[in-house]
Formats: sequence, C-alpha cells, structure tokens
Amino acid sequence: MSQSRVQLVREKSRKRKILLAQQLGVTSVESLREVLKTRDPETEDKSAQQPSPSKSKSESKPRRKDKDEADEGDKKPQLYTDSSTFLKGTQSSNPHNDYCQHFVDTGQRPQNFIRDVGLADRFEEYPKLKELIRLKDELIRETASPPMYLKTDLRTFPLSSLPVKFDVILIEPPLEEYQRTRGVTGDIDFVNWDEILNLDIPAVAASRSFLFLWCGSSEGLDLGRHCLRRWGFRRCEDICWIRTNVTNPGHSKNLEAKAVFQRTKEHCLMGIKGTVRRSTDGDFIHANVDIDLIITEEEDYGSMEKPTEIFHIIEHFCLGRRRLHLFGRDSTIRPGWLTIGPQLTNDNFNAETYASYFSQGSITTGCTERIEALRPKSPPPKPANRSFRGRPR
Repeated sequence: MSQSRVQLVREKSRKRKILLAQQLGVTSVESLREVLKTRDPETEDKSAQQPSPSKSKSESKPRRKDKDEADEGDKKPQLYTDSSTFLKGTQSSNPHNDYCQHFVDTGQRPQNFIRDVGLADRFEEYPKLKELIRLKDELIRETASPPMYLKTDLRTFPLSSLPVKFDVILIEPPLEEYQRTRGVTGDIDFVNWDEILNLDIPAVAASRSFLFLWCGSSEGLDLGRHCLRRWGFRRCEDICWIRTNVTNPGHSKNLEAKAVFQRTKEHCLMGIKGTVRRSTDGDFIHANVDIDLIITEEEDYGSMEKPTEIFHIIEHFCLGRRRLHLFGRDSTIRPGWLTIGPQLTNDNFNAETYASYFSQGSITTGCTERIEALRPKSPPPKPANRSFRGRPR
C-alpha cells in the first residue's frame, strides 16, 4: 500500500471518529475510548510484551480464594452501566454497535449512521454513474417546459379539461394520517381515500405512462394499491422514504393506535400503464439509474414536505416531458411540471400555452450518445429458437 493510500485511510478514520464523537455527545475524539470502553492498541501491545513482576508471581501461585471470591460476587448487586450487558449473540461488547438499543437510549435512529446518502456524495466512488447523472440533469434542464401551476379544488376540478395527456403523474395528497402522526395543522383541507379514488386519473394518463402515489405508512399501503388498480395501473415498484433525525433526535411524539413499531418511513407506490419494456423502450425509460430508497432528514414536526429527490428519480427514469403534480404546493413548483392543488397561493396556467410546448411532437427529452453509452442496460432478449445439445429435460 502506497504512502498516499495510507494517509487517505487515516484521514477517513479520523473523520469517522469525529462524527461518532459528535453523535455520542463526546467533547473530543480522545474521550471515545473511555465512553466505548476500548483500549489503545499500542498501549495494549506494550503492556502485553512487558508483564509486571508482581503479575508473574501471582500467576505462578495457585489461587486458593476462588470459591470465597465467587460467593462474595454473588452477594454483590449487578450494576448495568450500559447496553453492552444485553448484547448477547453479537460479536462485539461495545454498546455503539447495537443501533436499536442506542435508539432507545438516545433517540438517534439507526438510519442516522448510514453514510453517503446525499445526492452530492452518493456517486463519489462511481465516476461513470456520476457523469451519467450530471449529463441527464443537464438534458432535463434544457428540455424542461416553463413551470405552470393552477390553484383549484381537485374534488370538483375536471381533470379531463387539461389540454394534454401526461407521461408522469405524481400524486401527493394531504392525508388524514399526517394530522394524526405528524401533527400537521393549519388551513389544510385533508382528504380521505374515497376522495382520492374519485380522481379522474384515467382521463389524463397517456397510453403508456407512470403514476407515483404517496400513501403514508398505514392504511394507505393497501388503499393506494386499490387506487392504482381502479385507475388502470399495475404496481411495479414501492419507493421507500426513510427519515433520519440527526439534527433533532428523539422518539415519535404521536404513535398510531395500531402501530407495533415507531414508524420512521413513508411509501410512494409506483404504477405503470400500458406496455413498457426496459430492454426495448429506451426512448421512453432509462431503468436502474436510481434506487427505490430515499434517506433524508425528517422535516420539522407539523410539516408535510416530501424529499425533493422523488423528482430526480422520476425525471431520471422517464424521458417523457409531460409531467403532472397533483396536490402540489408553492414549494413544489418546478420547471417541466404542471402543478395543481388547493394549497397554491397563485396560478399562471394557460391551456393553449401549455399545449404549445408539445405541439411539434417533442414529448420526450431525447438522449445523447454519451448518455446512451453510460446508462445501465438490460441484456438483449435471447432468441426463441435455440438448439439444445444432449437430451432435453
């Protein structure tokens, strides 16, 4: 190993120790050994090489008071100083390795310790994938239509009056669940799942299109799937948002009555309409660019905001330019999207202007040769007629 490589490893180790010290509330890195009850390897090696004379003499003599000491030990009360006492079945006696017990003790969720979860750091060790994401983001910005938004009540607004059908539909309903579990209050008109089911989604969905539905983490997991089936979509993925609480550790303030665990995640169901194959429809989708997991810091208590990364996942995956966001807010207005919802404070929607963005048939972002060379691809389909050697099974 070269000297530069050794320095790099030591620098990473130093940064990890600093981060661990901050999370454990230790004033300095040197105090970590005392908190974690570990020893300095160099000191331990020296003490092992130079045994003290008193220790060697005591080891040479047989211990006659083992039985008496054992009896005295049974009489003394056992003190539990940390969670290492309960780490049966693990390979380490350090309490910081038990993330579940650490959550009970400090309120720090286990997902807080997952490294490189941000969009900026995720692809540092994968230069080709990092270049692919950069090129796709540039192409998305160049081909995005100006943002449009419409303030309206989706219970009564006829979605069929919109001038185009959409390739991507993102639904972010203000669920009643958020009022129970997240403390969301204020001038918000919450919707139930019957009202969501009555949305005329088939009227605005293109023949081949995708739908993303935020459904919470309780009854919406089943009712959201029912909505997809009613609207003519097949559920194909389940994107999971795992919420961290690094800046505000603690336990959940509100718990669901039927919940067994403290829920620190939320689901976004993904449905597909029509026939779309990743091996043959490269003009419409680019699969395997992102993952189905989002790990970001939890919003303040009482907020319904979702991670912005869901927009990146959708735009990287589907090349369609006609994107619709239902139940959007001022904070979610975005180039390339038509945002509709009752919580908007203004609107600039014009049906003719919006339809003109796609009048010349440019309904997809297109693709460059470099993106096509970098993006993950499915293996080509095997020919149907294959000659087998030997006896057929």
